[in-house]
Amino acid sequence: MSNTSSEIRYQVRDLIEYATALFAAAGCDGDKPAAIAAGLVEADLLGHTTHGLQLAPTYLGELESGGMIPRGEPEVVADRGATVTWDGRRLPGVWLTAKAVDLAVERAPTYGVATIVIRRSHHIGCLAAFLQRATDRGLMITIASSDPAVASVAPFGGRKAVFTPDPFAVGIPTDADPILIDISASITTNGMAGRLRREGKTFPGAWALDAAGAPTDDPNALFSDPPGSLLPLGGAEYGHKGFGLALMVEALTQGLSGFGRAEAPTQWGASVFVQVIDPTAFGGRDAFQHETGWLANACRDSPPVPGVDAVRVPGQRGLAHKKRALAEGVVLYPGIADALAPHATRLRVTPPRPIGA
Repeated sequence: MSNTSSEIRYQVRDLIEYATALFAAAGCDGDKPAAIAAGLVEADLLGHTTHGLQLAPTYLGELESGGMIPRGEPEVVADRGATVTWDGRRLPGVWLTAKAVDLAVERAPTYGVATIVIRRSHHIGCLAAFLQRATDRGLMITIASSDPAVASVAPFGGRKAVFTPDPFAVGIPTDADPILIDISASITTNGMAGRLRREGKTFPGAWALDAAGAPTDDPNALFSDPPGSLLPLGGAEYGHKGFGLALMVEALTQGLSGFGRAEAPTQWGASVFVQVIDPTAFGGRDAFQHETGWLANACRDSPPVPGVDAVRVPGQRGLAHKKRALAEGVVLYPGIADALAPHATRLRVTPPRPIGA
């Protein structure tokens, strides 16, 4: 298969090997390079292009500056079996979160529910990229994240930012493909706002407030002095819903981990909540998947409104995108390969060749 000039594809394994080599050359020890690489590429496989390999140049810059710590293990703050708290020590967040999910997956069959919270993690990337680590084993998973050093979302009715977009994701196994929910408490993300600003584009609607509190579709409003803010989910009219979700996420991540905005941190990072539920501890795994499978099918079978081809459940498009990428190769969002090139040169890592090149 040959590439067109507008659709350059890469083999998945080549991208993972490339990113692994970059993070290993940048000083990450043990299984960290492979875990970071797999997590970022998984986001691109699912179509979350603002939180895939686009993050790799920034992460590599953080490693170079000392903002991300490349070596070592998290500190165990508390461990009661079913609940664990780690101090992430600013270690790579994608690796920390994958490690936390795997620990929760390991313990959930024993305790029914296993919850891991992490304070002082570095950025954790795309939350959806972790979900199948649990759903492939028949387990339900919830992940939430916030950054106590950043404020870009105003509380409903306010115009000064207090929160980050506060994403949360839920993976629900069914008797077929899992339901993969990945949303945020804000109407959009900082990553998307930054991309639109760089490309000279506007939001599809009035998704932000300028510094005076007026709704706007201009992402530049977030970078003015003083800055504006992103609107919570629901926008100017129904943003009380997103406001409530943000409060929940901040409590789960910063409140439970015991570290957050009250400590006034200044470095880019994350507080993280991971919870895995084993349905066998409740009504049974088969019964759970029968119910969730029925629900997913009922949603897909709902007659679509005019202008919509068919109803999709969360994750359906992403899984289809992943299936195609695994078969045909990954198309990186424009600019990602070029942004990685200087780091590849600096770290003496050879970039992958596109398919058909």
